[in-house]
Amino acid sequence: MEREPDSAFAASSSEASPEPSPERLLQLGMAFWASKTLLSAVELGLFTQLASGPREAAALTESLGLHPRSALDFLDALVALSLLERRDGAYSNTPDADLFLDKAKPSYVGGLLEMANARLYPFWGSLTEALRTGLPQNEAKTGGSLFDAIYRDEASLRGFLRAMSGVSLGAARAIAQRFPWSEYKTFIDIGAAQGALPVQVALAHPHLSGGGFDLPLVGPVFDEYVAAHGLTERLKFYPGDFFKDPCPSADVLIMGHILHDWPLPQKLELLSKCHAALPPGGSLVVYDAIIDDERRSNAFGLLMSLNMLIETPGGFDYTGAQCREWMKRAGFADVRIEPLVGPDSMVVGIKSR
Repeated sequence: MEREPDSAFAASSSEASPEPSPERLLQLGMAFWASKTLLSAVELGLFTQLASGPREAAALTESLGLHPRSALDFLDALVALSLLERRDGAYSNTPDADLFLDKAKPSYVGGLLEMANARLYPFWGSLTEALRTGLPQNEAKTGGSLFDAIYRDEASLRGFLRAMSGVSLGAARAIAQRFPWSEYKTFIDIGAAQGALPVQVALAHPHLSGGGFDLPLVGPVFDEYVAAHGLTERLKFYPGDFFKDPCPSADVLIMGHILHDWPLPQKLELLSKCHAALPPGGSLVVYDAIIDDERRSNAFGLLMSLNMLIETPGGFDYTGAQCREWMKRAGFADVRIEPLVGPDSMVVGIKSR
């Protein structure tokens, strides 16, 4: 005769192994609804308007040019997504939206979201084609290129540089706090864009001087950004092309969200050029959304690598172990990996004395 299962054991087993539910899959599959709602709010300037104080739905509908049919659903969806608060019929920003999505604040990271809305959102609709062909799905499909699109006019260039500040600001602040800057005197950011990282490092460490290296067209934007933070005397722009020109020399070189743009031969070339530019004992800091070595947990890093598929002919994101191996091949004797913030980590290589 079979023994009846112990009821307590059966209950605990049931709790440990709940019945599968489709909820997570459906939420993930429809996540673009929430994403596009946020991107449209940034495009409309909603968070910047609300930075001056709460406003009622009718006033927002008029100032944003919304159709009354959808205005309340739009605003209340942002409340449900914890991006807005509503009290007594008036809407206001949540603290994080107010800090990071108000264009008037130096902490604004919406430049990245602006680029996601204008460029990446439509291109990602062709991910399946990219997975089947291995080819970019952006302007390259019609004979153009990513960088031609970025540098076609000043407005496009400035938008891209703001986006790079948005994606780099958190890591820049973490590097400013966690790297042993007291051991060094000079630093240069390779591929500096607006200069978010040099500014954060210089603000945190008054003894340092340095600057940013990027294409000549970037110079005026870099200089404006640096001047707005009162750092013109300590941070200089170095014009050049890191594939055509030698890297400028400093005690520390930094390369953030650059290495993943390129195929492996160009990755190795950039690392070697940085090694050559450093003095003995100098350091190279590479930061990206470094994929965990087991390739299981850093979903953002893996998705960023798919974004490189969409955007570039051969770029890809990489694990810490891969970057350590590449840096040692480039001549760095001591290489370590440290987490920063969110999905980003830094790989630090020391040049032998």
